[in-house]
Amino acid sequence: MNNITVGLKKFLTNKNTVTVLGVILAILVLYIGYNWRVKQATNPISVPYALQEINPSTQITEDMVGEAQVPPSMIKGDIYRSKQSVIDKYSGADCLIPSGSLFYTRCVVEKDQLPDSIILDYPKGYVLYYMSVNMETTYSNSIYPGNYIDLYFKATYGSTDENDPNNGKVMVGKLLENVKVLAVRDSSGKNVFSNTNENAVPSQLIFAVPEEYYILLKKADYLRNYSTELSPVPTAESKKSNPGDLKLSSKDIKDFINNVTYWTDSMQ
Repeated sequence: MNNITVGLKKFLTNKNTVTVLGVILAILVLYIGYNWRVKQATNPISVPYALQEINPSTQITEDMVGEAQVPPSMIKGDIYRSKQSVIDKYSGADCLIPSGSLFYTRCVVEKDQLPDSIILDYPKGYVLYYMSVNMETTYSNSIYPGNYIDLYFKATYGSTDENDPNNGKVMVGKLLENVKVLAVRDSSGKNVFSNTNENAVPSQLIFAVPEEYYILLKKADYLRNYSTELSPVPTAESKKSNPGDLKLSSKDIKDFINNVTYWTDSMQ
């Protein structure tokens, strides 16, 4: 037994033997590595693809997505590797996904990444209203998307005679309540809160109201001779588990606005 052990040690410590073993080991490593890479490049993997043409800014539903076996070597660029990773997301605003195409990461986005995402978030029959604001009327930029606001109305009316006691009467009151803010934009149309490192100045509040209230707000906005003002007032409604419904607060203000304005019959 000792003779075998001694012989084995001599064999392993022989320089020629070590060189031969090293070459054989290197060849084995190269062979195994090569075969592994070949298998990685040729063994098909399952990837999702579009069963139909998907227009820009469209929600990707399960019936739009199929799965195919594709060799990895045929995949170019960054793509999604699983069906569930694309379902319920959206095609990008600048991306038309052809039928049969794989889903590339740059063309699949979350809903809030769409520049027009607010048009997907209000009820049918409602109309988007863009309200001009500034730092003061937004309480130093304290009104956020998802918050609820009440809308107050102010108007100056009465006789123009300075000696008339009815001259310059002021009407102030709450016109609408529980209005949900969809977006806050700056003067260039960008989301004010998209980059907290920038000191963006709010220029527009965007919300949606039934068409009847939209017309009422537009009428109020056009009452230049009455020095009208619409002011948003934030509330704590968004903190409730069941926020109140949007509703008219003052029939008197509604009647005043309608009495001093005109609208076409088709829109009354």
